[in-house]
This record gives sequence, C-alpha cells and structure tokens, in this order.
Amino acid sequence: MTTERWRLKGNYFENCNCQILCPCVLPVAPGDPTDGHCDVAMAFHIDEGAFNGISLDGLRFAFAAFTPGNMGAGGWTAAYYVDERASPEQRTGIGRILSGDMGGPMGRWKNLISDFRGTTYCPISYESKGSTRSVFIPGIMDFTVAGVKAGRRRGVMRLSNTGHPVSKTLALARGIVGRFTDHGMTWDNAGKNAHYANFDWSWPTG
Repeated sequence: MTTERWRLKGNYFENCNCQILCPCVLPVAPGDPTDGHCDVAMAFHIDEGAFNGISLDGLRFAFAAFTPGNMGAGGWTAAYYVDERASPEQRTGIGRILSGDMGGPMGRWKNLISDFRGTTYCPISYESKGSTRSVFIPGIMDFTVAGVKAGRRRGVMRLSNTGHPVSKTLALARGIVGRFTDHGMTWDNAGKNAHYANFDWSWPTG
C-alpha cells in the first residue's frame, strides 16, 4: 500500500483586522478578535515542496477567511487561491494538501470551516524583502506588511511559543496595505495586526 507523502517549506505572512497584538496568538486562553470577528488572509511561498515526488518548488498559494467570533469556535467562511502556473499534477498535489485530509495546519482549519467557497487558480505575485512581505492577486488581494521593530537599532520583535498553527515563532508586523475583496468578503486591514515566519511542514509527521 502506497502512503501519500508531502512536504512544504518556505515563508508566509498574514494580516488580520485585529489591533496589535492579536488575541488569537496567545498560547493560553486565546481571546476573541479585537472587533469581535476576524477578517484574515495568509499568503505562502513554497521554496521547497513535493507531493508524492512531484516538485512544488516556487509555487504560491493564499488563504482568506471570515470568522464570526472566536476563531477556535469555528463557523469560518473561507477560500483558497493557488498559483495558476501549477501544472495539472501539481494542482492535484496542492489540492490534496489544502483539503486537510492529510494533516498539517489545513487539517485543523478544515474542521473549523463551515462555508468553503472553493479554490481559485490565478496569478499570484509574492515578494519577501528584508522585514517586508507583499502579495498581489489581481482584483482580489493586495497586501503588504512590515515588521515592527523594538527600536531604531534593534531588529523586528518576535513572538515565541505561540499557539499559531503555521509556526510557533512569529515576527510581529503591521499591515501597510491590506485590501481584499471576493466571495462577498471585503475588507481593508491597513494599520492592523500582521505576522510573518518561515514554515516547514510534512506528512506523515513521523
């Protein structure tokens, strides 16, 4: 019996509508979103990746969601966006990973999503430079975030041992541009909470 295997390694960032610091990343008793609900988008760049031996190197994907209250309570409305450059075989692999059926963070999200709006294949521009991250999907998503520094001569502040599903260590950042509109969801999170980090996921985990 063949066991499906995958690995994704790269970097990501997100921007939500909470004030800094977002209550959801607290490792103990995460709080409700600042505004009572959450408008959040995450963008991912895969530096190295594979699904059953099929390379996923260099591809990007994004995730957008609205949660009506505490994120852990579920009831999410969500959608995925996948790099249109992906071949049919790569689309199948990424689709299997994002379905959540094979574990990883997507497996946790799957159980919290009650209204899944589907996956769109589209051009995705992603840039990581210094303490700035940006993503652009024409007509849908335009996000730029910048790291929050502790002082002029000190680096970007980081959070350790968080309960975040992407990474336990997150850079603290602020949204510079945060526009999203699709599937009846529209928001602008400029000036609001953001994070970025490297990620390294695989399945099976052992």
